[in-house]
Amino acid sequence: MLQGIIETAAKYDPTGLVARVDNEAQYLQSMLNVLRKLAGVKLDGTYTVVSMVEQQARRAVRHAPALIFEGTTVTWREMDARADQVAHWAQAQGIEKGEVVALMMANRPEFIITWLGVAKAGATIALINTNLTGGPLAHSLTVAAARALIIDADYLPNLETARGLMDEVPPVHVAAGAPRGARDFDAEVAEHPRTELPRHRRPHLTARDKLFYIYTSGTTGNPKAAHISHYRFLQASNAFAVQMGASRRDRMYCVLPLYHSAGCIIAVGSMLSVGGAVILRRRFSASQFWDDVCRYDATCFQYIGELCRYLVNTPPHGKERAHHLRVVCGNGLRPEIWPGFQDRFAIPKVVEFYAATEGNVALINADGKVGAIGRIPFYLDRVFNTKIIRFDVAAEQPVRDAKGFCIECKPDEPGECIGLIPQDPNKPVGRFEGYKGKAETEKKILRDVFEKGDMWFRTGDLMRRDAHGYFYFVDRIGDTFRWKGENVSTAEVAEALTVFPGVKEVNVYGVQVPNTDGRAGMASLVAGDDLDLEAYDAHIARALPSYAQPYFLRIQPEIEITGTFKHRKVDLVKEGFDPAKVADPLYIRHPELGGIKPLTPAIHADIVEGRLRF
Repeated sequence: MLQGIIETAAKYDPTGLVARVDNEAQYLQSMLNVLRKLAGVKLDGTYTVVSMVEQQARRAVRHAPALIFEGTTVTWREMDARADQVAHWAQAQGIEKGEVVALMMANRPEFIITWLGVAKAGATIALINTNLTGGPLAHSLTVAAARALIIDADYLPNLETARGLMDEVPPVHVAAGAPRGARDFDAEVAEHPRTELPRHRRPHLTARDKLFYIYTSGTTGNPKAAHISHYRFLQASNAFAVQMGASRRDRMYCVLPLYHSAGCIIAVGSMLSVGGAVILRRRFSASQFWDDVCRYDATCFQYIGELCRYLVNTPPHGKERAHHLRVVCGNGLRPEIWPGFQDRFAIPKVVEFYAATEGNVALINADGKVGAIGRIPFYLDRVFNTKIIRFDVAAEQPVRDAKGFCIECKPDEPGECIGLIPQDPNKPVGRFEGYKGKAETEKKILRDVFEKGDMWFRTGDLMRRDAHGYFYFVDRIGDTFRWKGENVSTAEVAEALTVFPGVKEVNVYGVQVPNTDGRAGMASLVAGDDLDLEAYDAHIARALPSYAQPYFLRIQPEIEITGTFKHRKVDLVKEGFDPAKVADPLYIRHPELGGIKPLTPAIHADIVEGRLRF
C-alpha cells in the first residue's frame, strides 16, 4: 500500500521531490505509525496519563525499574503505590479536581511520584522553575493561583525573595529537608496508605482535563503558563516513543529539568508510555556523563544541542564508545557538530525534532538528515498544515499582499513558521491549548492569514523549507537583526564562528552603533587561552559574507544560559561594546584598524563621536 502511495505521488512530482521510493516509503510508514498511535487517544475519553501509568504498573514484572537515581531504584509498582499515597494526602488537604498545586522540586524520583499522585487526585500541577527568584517566581506562583506549594527545602531561600511581592502565598509544604516553620510534606504523606483511592473518591477524568501548567523558559519577560492537558501529554509521549522505537526494555538518561516539557514530557513521558525506565540526574555533568550512561546501562538520551556541544569539547573518555545508547532524541543539534558528535561517540540514531511547550507545530527528523529539524513532504501538507510565511525582520511582522493576506515562502526562503489552528477544537492535529490568560494566548494567534477567519499559531521562529520538505531552523524572531540592508541570522553566524579551533561556545547578537541604521554584529565567545586572533579574523572573513561578520567580540569565561540551556542575550545587548560597562576583554574587527584589536576606551570614543565609521 505504501509503495503505491509513493508511486502515485511520484507521477505528480515533476521536480523530483520523491527521489528514492524505498526511503520515502520508510518515512511514510514512520509517520503513519505516529498517526495511528495518536488516533487511539480520544479527547473526551477516560484514558488519561493516570490510566497509562496504572496500566503499565499492572503489566510490569515484579522488580521492573521505573526510576533510577543515584544508585537507588524505584520499581513500577512502588512508583504507582507511592503516587497513590500522595493522592490520599492531596484529598486530605481538601484539594479537588481542577484545583492547582505548585511543585518546585529538584530532579529526583519524588518529583515524578508527586505530580503523578496529585494528578490521581484530579488536580493540575504547576511546574515551577527551580532557578526562579524574586519577581519571576512571584509571578509564576500568582498566575498559578495554587491551593498549595510543595517545595524542596533547598529552594526556600528562593521563596523568601518572592514573598513580599505576592498578595498571598499558598500554604507551603516542604520536602527533603527541615520545614522551617512550614508543613512537613514527607512526614504528612507517610501517614497515608499506599493503596488506590476508593472508587467513590476517584475523580472522573478525561483526556481533555488539564494535567500541567508548564512555564515557557524564554530569555525575556515573565514566564507564561502553558496549558498541558492529559491529551497533549499522551500525544507527545506516544509520538516520541514511536519515533525512538522505544519499548519496556529501554532506559532513558535524563539530565534536563523536569519542570520543562523536554524533560517531563518527552524524556519521562516516552518511557511512561511504554513501561521503560528513567535514569534521573540532578543536573548535567559532561565529565561524568559516560560513567553514568555505562553504569546504569542507558539505551536512550534526551539532549539539548548545547549538551552535545559540551560533550564534543571534553577530552576523550575511556567509556565514550563502550555504551549501549541506541538512540538520542532532542533539539538544537547544530549541523557543525552533528556528524562529529555522532561519529566520535558511536551514536547509531539521532532523532532531532522541533516543538514548543505551548505550540501546535511539531516536526521530527525521522531519517537523520544532518541539520534538519524535521520534514513534511508535499503529500502530507494537508495533514500537518505547517507553513512558512514571509517575514519583515525590521518591522517584526509578517509580510502581507495587496489583499491583506500572508505570502507563503518559496523553497529555501526564510520566514516565520506557523501552524493552522483547526476550527474544530476536537481535531487532534493542530490543537492549540494556549496559556493561562486570554491576552497571552491571543498574542500567539495570527488571523486572516490565507483567508478571512482562519487562525494560525505563531512559533516566533524563522525557518526555511527545502524542495524535499526538510525544515531548517534559522533564528528566533528578535534575535535576527538587520545590517547593511541584510538580515543576519545569529544562529547561522554562531555556527560559522564555533567551528574554529579553540572556540568552545558562541552567543551572537546585534548592538546599536551611534549614527548607523540597523544593528552591528557582536559575538560573546568562550575560548581557550591559545585562541589565535589573527587566524580567527581570517576564518571569519572566509566563512561569512561581509554584512554578517561581527564587528565586536567579547571573551567570557562562560555563557549565561537559562535552566533549559538557552543563551541569555538581554543583558549582553544592553551592555553592548562599552569598555566602561563590560569587565570582560573586548575586541573590535574593523577594516580601518586591521585584524582583531583590543577595544580601548579611546576607540570606543571614536565610535561614539563618529570618527570611526561603519
